[in-house]
Amino acid sequence: MGDRMRTIPFGDLLEWMMKEYREEGKIFGLQKSKFYISRGKNRLGTAFGVSLGSGTGPAAGPHTQLAQNILTSYLAGGRFIELKTVQKLDGEFMREAIAKPCINAEDEGYNVEWSTELKVEEAQREYIKAWILCHVAMKEFGISDERDFAFNMSVGYDLEGIKTEKIDSFIEGLKDANKVPFFRECIETLKEKEGLFESFKASDISEISPRI
Repeated sequence: MGDRMRTIPFGDLLEWMMKEYREEGKIFGLQKSKFYISRGKNRLGTAFGVSLGSGTGPAAGPHTQLAQNILTSYLAGGRFIELKTVQKLDGEFMREAIAKPCINAEDEGYNVEWSTELKVEEAQREYIKAWILCHVAMKEFGISDERDFAFNMSVGYDLEGIKTEKIDSFIEGLKDANKVPFFRECIETLKEKEGLFESFKASDISEISPRI
């Protein structure tokens, strides 16, 4: 296993997802028999007016750092997904500050993991990719006719850090991803790869909200 976390281009994720599904009946290792589809009509509402297909979902952690992990958590039933925390100290600084493994358990266990080993901009891109992937999977695999999940951003760790340009840009970009060129690039890539899908249609692309 490499020491550095390396992200996967959005187009490659789309192709990997569909190839693995058609050839092996799974997505990123999760068998399609484990996909969660809510059969009831009841929905759970959030304070932001989003209807959820279940009341479960992962808390912020290493598992919600990469797009493919977030998609897998959605397929497994997670509908309220808390994204991995970002802060002003990121990327190379964090990798050099804390050695791996980042759990000290000689006697009592102490988790000293960093906020994210990705740069804040990289993290934002992963969340944008995951947001679009969940929309695609929702329609392609018959999970729901309309969005049944929500993303919850996590930022830290003090007010001064949150007010920095880096974190403010992250927040504003997820509030309205139309401001982020990478979001538009992913939408264009999705249009180019429309032929990969059977149930997800071109008309579904316009329904992907930029309000992540």
